[in-house]
Amino acid sequence: MLDKLQAIEDRYEQLGNELLDPTINYQRVAEVNKERVDLEPLITKAREYRQAMKSLDEAKVIIDTENDAELVALAKADVEDLTPKIETLEKEIKGLLVPKDPRDDKNVIVEIRAGAGGDEAAIFAADLFRMYTRYAEDKRWKTEIMSENAIGVGGYKEVIFEVKGKGVFSKMKYESGVHRVQRVPATESQGRIHTSTATVTVLAEVDDVEIDIPESDITIEVYRSSGAGGQNVQKNSTAVRLYHKPTGMIVTCQDERSQLQNKLRALSILRARLYEIEEQRRRAELEADRRSQVGSGDRSEKIRTYNYPQNRVTDHRIGYSSYNLPGVMDGAIDQFIEELSTQDEADKLAASGVDDD
Repeated sequence: MLDKLQAIEDRYEQLGNELLDPTINYQRVAEVNKERVDLEPLITKAREYRQAMKSLDEAKVIIDTENDAELVALAKADVEDLTPKIETLEKEIKGLLVPKDPRDDKNVIVEIRAGAGGDEAAIFAADLFRMYTRYAEDKRWKTEIMSENAIGVGGYKEVIFEVKGKGVFSKMKYESGVHRVQRVPATESQGRIHTSTATVTVLAEVDDVEIDIPESDITIEVYRSSGAGGQNVQKNSTAVRLYHKPTGMIVTCQDERSQLQNKLRALSILRARLYEIEEQRRRAELEADRRSQVGSGDRSEKIRTYNYPQNRVTDHRIGYSSYNLPGVMDGAIDQFIEELSTQDEADKLAASGVDDD
């Protein structure tokens, strides 16, 4: 870690010297300043860490070489104070050394789809939707449904919703994958336990400038929204279906009142999906030699099981279980996200060559 910190400090000094160059242009000044500002929290901690280590070494020398009892006592007190401080600084520095995901501060689009299990899978999809909305409420994030395909028994074949707030993607990104439920469905007369699944996809919201979709790549169809009937029946064709020719991807939106709003919503979802595909390709190239279960984005693998008879929720990526299933289903998922984040951080530190002892 010390070698890595030294390299970063050298880079910081190099950037400072570059700013003193009279021939530097304005654009480069902005770039250099941004990089220096990004490095400053780490540089501050690194310098504090080096000073603490120097003070610790000096105190140990006094303890080993001095005969003055009062001086030795003061040195021992310094060691007692400095040891936990250094441990805290090491942890903070390692956190700052973890490669940052540029999407962590983004809002997200969450897609939940019923998998195997028929109506019970759709009900489970609705349960997951409620779990995430309660979690978002606790974080003071804002949620809004973008598209839904509900069924009569109170479930969803598919529901897509947006979550807006500070650092949403940094937390929600760990929820992507196949979620499995084991319980006795309300319609099961013989009390048999059924296993059903739902797939969760978490996409970072993408700005227009981040990914360009040529109009020639899209076919747009409009149709009447399906509603509850009576006065709610749409007389105009406001629902929108987008077909992305290069990927064959289809996105539909019908929950907004106007065709334009539905089109903008559908484009937002399509843009986020395409960006995620590109991110997966990039990560696969960068991590060809290292497959990490945490945060890998592999949606084909089962990530979590909700076992109702045993009141247990188990995350299979980290082998962590909670025996408070009602609390989890009511949005108390921070315990899983914190464990996953810690494991992810350790994996990234190991990959970047920083020892995490």
